[in-house]
Order: sequence, then C-alpha cells, then structure tokens
Amino acid sequence: MESNESKKSVVQTTYKYSELTGKIIGCAMEVHKILGNGFQEVIYQRAMEKEMVLQGLLFNREFEMPIFYKEEQIGTRRVDFLVEGIISVELKAIIKLEDVHLAQAINYLEAYNLEIGLLINFGTKSLEFKRLINSKFNNKSAKSNQST
Repeated sequence: MESNESKKSVVQTTYKYSELTGKIIGCAMEVHKILGNGFQEVIYQRAMEKEMVLQGLLFNREFEMPIFYKEEQIGTRRVDFLVEGIISVELKAIIKLEDVHLAQAINYLEAYNLEIGLLINFGTKSLEFKRLINSKFNNKSAKSNQST
C-alpha cells in the first residue's frame, strides 16, 4: 500500500508561449526521431519546415531581421525560423552545444527584441533544446515595431 506522500503530484510550471514552444519542440522531436543525428543543419531546416507546416504553425524560414546599434541599423541577420512572429528558433547540428551558441542565440533575441526563443541541436544522439528568455525585452518597442 502506497502512502499519500509517495503520490504527490508534480507541479508543472507554465511559461509564456509554452503551448507554442511545445509544438515547435514536438516538431523537432519528430524530425530527430525520423532523421536521427549526423546531417547538416540545412537538412534539419528543411525537415522542420515540412513538419511545422503539417502542424499548422505559421513561420518564416531564414527570416532577415535588422540589427541596430544605438537606434541605427548596422546590418541584418537571418534567424533560422521566426514562428508566429514571436518565437526565434535557432537550429544547430553539432556534437556539443557550447556556451557560445547559447550566448549567440540570446544576443539574437536581444538584437531582434523578441522575448522568447529556442535553441535546438540535432547533432546529438538525443535531441537537445534550450528555451531562452530575453531579459532585456522591451514590450513597448516590440509593439511599435509590429505596428510599422
């Protein structure tokens, strides 16, 4: 007979856009399950594109976004996927995610003024993913950019 203490339920924390990020991660899991690891990043991009279409997600692939420095545009950078206009998704196909990859993905979030992003690595035996939060997100700036 089990005691009540062993039946404690696990409390699930809900994050902003967790349903959407969960769908994106689900797409990545399906792609990784079918393809495994060992391909170049572009193969996973193409497979993710097909899977996200099947799941009914709206996205832009290789979406070019401006990079600003002191309110002046100094260049552009392409995000692998911009999902629903609010989630940045960066894909990797490498043996090991390093701190530099995490820092790069966070820098892109800050440069794009996006609040939430995903860093997904297909290069390992088990799919790796990190949910990223932009601590410098400016909601007012994001709304004015969307109305432009």
